[in-house]
Amino acid sequence: MNFFVAKLKNDRTRSIILMAIAAVLWSTGGLMLKSLPLNPLAAAGSRSLIAALLMLAIIKKPSLKFNRYKLGSAIAYTGTMVLYIAANHITTAANAIMLQYTAPIYVALLSAWFLNERTTALDWIATLMTVGGMFLFFMGDLSAGAMTGNIYAMLSGVFYAFTVMLLRKQKDGSTLELVFWGNLLTAIVGLPFLYGSLLDARSIIILFLLGFQIGFPYILYSYAIKHVSALEAILIPVLEPILNPVWVFLFIGEAPSPWAFAGGFIVLTAIVGRSVIITLKKNISRKNA
Repeated sequence: MNFFVAKLKNDRTRSIILMAIAAVLWSTGGLMLKSLPLNPLAAAGSRSLIAALLMLAIIKKPSLKFNRYKLGSAIAYTGTMVLYIAANHITTAANAIMLQYTAPIYVALLSAWFLNERTTALDWIATLMTVGGMFLFFMGDLSAGAMTGNIYAMLSGVFYAFTVMLLRKQKDGSTLELVFWGNLLTAIVGLPFLYGSLLDARSIIILFLLGFQIGFPYILYSYAIKHVSALEAILIPVLEPILNPVWVFLFIGEAPSPWAFAGGFIVLTAIVGRSVIITLKKNISRKNA
């Protein structure tokens, strides 16, 4: 593992592969969360505690020195986790994950100012397509419950964007440690809501799987994010929103609405199209060099 991670410094492709692996593992979260009869905050706290312990086994001795960026990344991570799980309990898994992936909008708007990472015309086209796809989610089911879940999911996307930007802001430090503190804060916020819950063996197993499902991918992601831009760090894990509702549909039978499906198609077309065009441009530039 150490040798593989060390190679990342000289091979950006490995970072992209690590993010893709992380996205596949993250995509199973919606299915397991739908199968867990727990308060959303209790589920978020329990999962993050297990993830934090997994990360602590690698970090050994996390630094207790904090600055505004380190504290901010922990708060942003907690907001991402809590709001996403709350949304997943109220709206469909497809809406929850797709609306969370509006995060590129906020990164495109803010990364030039916050990170000095230039946003190109192609980035803006992809962003505008994402905004258009996002609005379609609100045309499928406008009941109070579904609307509340959609709003939670969209807010989760805002916090997700700030999580990524703050991790990039501190890329020269231990990004894994930043994610560790985020999970620990999420556990502190959520675990009190576990009081009074009766957990059977099945629920305990699901919680441990969820802890691994969020913890191990973030270990990979925390190394990979050092070698890609903030916008790429959100756009590369596109497999998550593609596969998340697929698992839920196959095992639970919860299908997204036609409007949500259309919106998801537009969002994913924008994200994948941008990645393909950038890759082709880089290959052409190398051949002409």
